[in-house]
Amino acid sequence: MDISSFIARDNVLVGLRVSSKKQLLTELAAKASKALDLEERTVFDTLLQRERLGSTGMGNGIAIPHGKMPDLDGIFCMVARLDSPINFDAVDDQPVDLV
Repeated sequence: MDISSFIARDNVLVGLRVSSKKQLLTELAAKASKALDLEERTVFDTLLQRERLGSTGMGNGIAIPHGKMPDLDGIFCMVARLDSPINFDAVDDQPVDLV
């Protein structure tokens, strides 16, 4: 599978400035909602609901926030490199800067 088939150039964010997990999820939801023509609050709530099940902070500075949305027909992916690492409650307790 070619990664470019589900990550558009506009969905790669470099130097994203956030200071918390909530702020990061808010920024991702805002960007995704515009790209998908969905309500921003719905996208945010989906990401937050998944985080409440357990952190998607995988370790080694990487987090993979995600969720299932019934109105979404396929895979949607964004990649963000944060300007500064943030606490993401990762499994290794290390801050995250790649999402």
